[in-house]
Amino acid sequence: MNPDTQAGRSCPLHYQYGPDVFNSAPDPVLSGLDTLYVVGGLYGNELALHEVLRLFEQEPGRKRLVFNGDFHWFDIDPAIFARVQAVVLSHVALRGNVETELAEDDPDPEAGCGCAYPDWVGQDVVSRSNRILNQLRTATTPEQRAQLATLPMWRVAQVGDVRVGLVHGDAQSLAGWGFAQEHLRDPEHLPLVRRWFERAQVDVFASTHTCLPVFQQFSVPGRTRSAWVLNNGAAGMPNFQGDAAGLLTRIATVPFEGPQRRCTLQAYGLHLEAIAIETPAASAQARFLQQWPEGSDAHASYFSRIAAGPAYREADVIRWET
Repeated sequence: MNPDTQAGRSCPLHYQYGPDVFNSAPDPVLSGLDTLYVVGGLYGNELALHEVLRLFEQEPGRKRLVFNGDFHWFDIDPAIFARVQAVVLSHVALRGNVETELAEDDPDPEAGCGCAYPDWVGQDVVSRSNRILNQLRTATTPEQRAQLATLPMWRVAQVGDVRVGLVHGDAQSLAGWGFAQEHLRDPEHLPLVRRWFERAQVDVFASTHTCLPVFQQFSVPGRTRSAWVLNNGAAGMPNFQGDAAGLLTRIATVPFEGPQRRCTLQAYGLHLEAIAIETPAASAQARFLQQWPEGSDAHASYFSRIAAGPAYREADVIRWET
């Protein structure tokens, strides 16, 4: 079988929307904001969820907390799954590929986990992710799956005068990898991203899905100010070697005050920041191991990252156009 059509590598047609959908008015509940939190890739990490809520409660002004998909993944304990979903759905939520596939009553066998993994991801990882999704489905109820099915794939927000396209994957697909840090290093890929910004008429795309953070600047023809891709990496797993914290994207009119600020830049008169979601590392590992012990698929794919972090650094995140 062609690897591009194997389960977990294909991108289903119903995942696709295209950048023109963002050329629309901001959602009323996401307009006129002073602070926007974008939390992608929570992965069922309940400790991280509690810390996100604690940080968000301290923010002043008009604010919104958005979970932009894959808030489920490691939470195969039905009680944890239910608690995570109840909290997330009390805020603004998008569905990621995990939630989309969980919601399917008749899953497409070619979709697998819905991850649409690129060719640099090994087949063992892809196969394990498909099995993780199947196991996670056993933790759900029909009512929970029906709730997930109602979630949108994208939204438009506005902070100050800045328009923000909120996605799980990229500008054209829920599971797209066009905002992956690997693709954003490829000069041949960058003209496509500029065209997405032209068609979408947003200043920022806030994304997740690809598991490593990147904040990348783009010049867009006909514009006097730059555009930015802000990918938080993962809220529920470490993002840097030797740093156990997850990350969220914060877009705000005032700077974040606290030691959790990992990466920051100023644009449009706003502060664009990657904020650490710090939880006790030993407790986070113990909770993971209770659900995914050694020998399980998630342990094989993720525990080394949870224990030590990926081979990635804070200095890799912010990329200015040269």
